[in-house]
Amino acid sequence: MSCKFKSRTSWRQKLENHPEGLPKVVNGPAKWEKRFGGRRILVPTPLLVDGLIRKVRKGKLVTVGQIRQQLAKDFKADSTCPLTTGIFIRISAETAEEDLLAGKKRITPYWRVIKTDGSLNPKLPGGAKAQAAHLRAEGHKIAAAKGKKPPKVKDFEKALV
Repeated sequence: MSCKFKSRTSWRQKLENHPEGLPKVVNGPAKWEKRFGGRRILVPTPLLVDGLIRKVRKGKLVTVGQIRQQLAKDFKADSTCPLTTGIFIRISAETAEEDLLAGKKRITPYWRVIKTDGSLNPKLPGGAKAQAAHLRAEGHKIAAAKGKKPPKVKDFEKALV
């Protein structure tokens, strides 16, 4: 049995009202050196992530890894927190869907964000099926899912920003 509830906070509010003190670069423990390629880790804001996604033009794609690398570069950090980046991509996507329902025409093209291996993200609104439909409409070819793995964009490397 699934439990559905409506949050009192809109996705737009979650996007724009980021936690106090963010963005910030934190110095992590020594074990982060190997895992993240350094100890200086950026904790971004949802608006920073949304801003990068908005720059991706029709027919182009961006990976989560590219978003993290660009943010780290912009803030002179070694890496960007993968957990918060993933959460903020979701917030950006849900805000875009909320905006679409409100009649807005120009929304964040969240469907252009793919995983580093070219696979689609089942956690985005409508799941991998909806993301695939958006991408097909922009001319991308989608390879079928294999087992439990999500579908992938064929030759995605050619479309990366």
